[in-house]
Amino acid sequence: MITLWLFILIGAVIAFFWFGRQIAEAAQQHAVGQAEKLNVQLLSVACVKRRLAVLSNGRLGIKSQFAFEFSSDQQSAYTGTMHLENLRLKKMDIPPHRIG
Repeated sequence: MITLWLFILIGAVIAFFWFGRQIAEAAQQHAVGQAEKLNVQLLSVACVKRRLAVLSNGRLGIKSQFAFEFSSDQQSAYTGTMHLENLRLKKMDIPPHRIG
């Protein structure tokens, strides 16, 4: 019986890791799309926070916050944030930046 619970626990950890990678790839794609839309250079994307929570649709899922850095004039770097629920982008905060 303990072996079964161990396999379930290991499977859950692997599934959480795998889904976390899918979320990171989705965040990268959202950041690339936003950078193209703003005509800026994307520098980096990093996960700030990830947690299991109740989503806005009432279901259990993963809420994530990502920080992305971009440059508009190749001299200054700005940091924006993205809020995702599972793979869906819910909110993006972009700081004021120089258009160049």
